[in-house]
Amino acid sequence: MKPSAELELSLARVEIPKPAPHEVLVRIDAAPIHPSDLALLLGPAFDPTTVKSAGTAELPIITAKIHEKALRLVAGRVGQAMPVGNEGAGLVVEAGADPKAQALLGKTVAFASGGTYAQYRCISAATCIPLPEDISAAQGAASFVNPLTALGMVETMRAEGHRALVHTAAASSLGQMLVRLCEKDGVPLVNVVRKDEQVKILRDLGAKYVCNSSSPTFRTDLNEAIAATGATIAFDAIAGGKLVSLILSAMETALNSKAESYSRYGSSTHKQVYIYGMLDLAPTEITRDFGLAWGVGGWLLMPFLQKMGPGVKTLHQRVGAELTTTFATSYAKEISLAGMLQPAELLSYAQRATGGKVLVTPNKMA
Repeated sequence: MKPSAELELSLARVEIPKPAPHEVLVRIDAAPIHPSDLALLLGPAFDPTTVKSAGTAELPIITAKIHEKALRLVAGRVGQAMPVGNEGAGLVVEAGADPKAQALLGKTVAFASGGTYAQYRCISAATCIPLPEDISAAQGAASFVNPLTALGMVETMRAEGHRALVHTAAASSLGQMLVRLCEKDGVPLVNVVRKDEQVKILRDLGAKYVCNSSSPTFRTDLNEAIAATGATIAFDAIAGGKLVSLILSAMETALNSKAESYSRYGSSTHKQVYIYGMLDLAPTEITRDFGLAWGVGGWLLMPFLQKMGPGVKTLHQRVGAELTTTFATSYAKEISLAGMLQPAELLSYAQRATGGKVLVTPNKMA
């Protein structure tokens, strides 16, 4: 980002790196665009009406203004060039001398290295997951972020003593994955969406409890769903507005309906909402009508995985075994690196529309 509050997106030609002894050189064939990628690529709030295109067909440049109210959130990245792309998959074309690296030569691997919107990347062999021969790079490109986030939510729920959970923005690729996971594992799940068509998407997947926040009966529907499931933990991708507070209130209402006696402090059962996204940059509004046993905090994948320690290997093994079923990801389109910087394409994938997930194919020209 420039000091003038202008975001600049561009491609850079660099030398293909040489792998260190413990590394492999991967030709990146596929890399998904996640909301977390867009948070870095575009910042918290860019003005789509100011998007301009420059450069050449091979090396396009996009510029856009950052909204003034969001400038303080991106002050630390002014003047910095920041490679983007959380994860991807591709062919190992060169390997360092270490036997673990050599063993991956010629194999298609998945990885979460950062900087995956590139044609080649040197990656530690220890962090690569070899894909089965019948799994393509496109199928394996999203093996980390969404699958491990879905598993992480369920593991967090269990570790903290809850038995059911609430998920917002639930029609996303992650949300659909969580529906399949919870159904398979027998975990009661309350899904919150904002459109009727999103309700249908989740119902068609088998979701039992889907609440539309745009419906005039939303609060009643949410109260009934939480009462039916006993959910006392939620993962919220919205952040801004009143939704967090409404979820906590619904949890309190459900708990009090089963209380044997009145307490002026509210239910003693802890209610927890974890915010893991920022789809709405407005302030999080809390109306404290849910007693004193509650918490609101942040949840991120990497700190969760660090706490898991060696247990992460078990999660990886499950993802690999269910990559084309529980953890399958579908894409609306594929675009090249240069295609990412076409104004029409950028404005399309920046909307984060349900069913509009995009796969970047760095080594395809179009």
